[in-house]
Amino acid sequence: MALLEVNQLRKDFGGLRAVSDLSFRLEAGQILGLIGPNGAGKTTAFNLMAGFIPATSGEVRLDGENVVGLRPHAIVRRGIARTFQIVKPFRKLTVLENVTLAAFLREPVRARAAAAARSILALLDLAGKADCDASDLTLGQQKRLEIARCLATRPKLLFLDEPMGGLNPTEVEAACELVQKLSDSGITVILVEHHMRAIMKISDRVVVLHHGVKIADDAPADVVRNPAVVKAYLGEGAA
Repeated sequence: MALLEVNQLRKDFGGLRAVSDLSFRLEAGQILGLIGPNGAGKTTAFNLMAGFIPATSGEVRLDGENVVGLRPHAIVRRGIARTFQIVKPFRKLTVLENVTLAAFLREPVRARAAAAARSILALLDLAGKADCDASDLTLGQQKRLEIARCLATRPKLLFLDEPMGGLNPTEVEAACELVQKLSDSGITVILVEHHMRAIMKISDRVVVLHHGVKIADDAPADVVRNPAVVKAYLGEGAA
């Protein structure tokens, strides 16, 4: 049984269909890239799978259980965590306090939650910033803090929404290495990203959305040669 099964997932906003009957499967330990032009429905799909908006229809099965209809906190308890395009730390709390709060989900004793948080910060090269306010971090560090808070909930499946957006080339390379490290540790990853070179480098499979419709689901090398994908990104005459 796949870790994640998405079956005919749909979202309508009035007369607009933002996600149209999306289906795919994801095995434990894989890295799945979710790409598409702006407005393709990628973040809406994330929001549906993580419970932030209700689905019009369809299923999202985690280890066989349909989580559609559950609130975000209930989905996090079942093992799905997500980051956001725009980082949202508790800016007046320290880095350690931000991660400790997330760790309370699994560790109700403060000392143990803080110890778990420190271990995660070390993994993400943020240990030296533990006592800094979250607002004092660079953008790249704040994106790592977002991931750290997710890891503190001990997810089976991690959704990363543009983790490399706004980063310089050195930071993008470090982010790729981090995603691979998370995968190697046993966490399954889905990421939305516009850095095509990066996503093709680290993804096992790539799903492509266009106007809410899945137009490709294949290995990275095959996706970049798919005429429908080329057309979606570059226009009518590209293919």
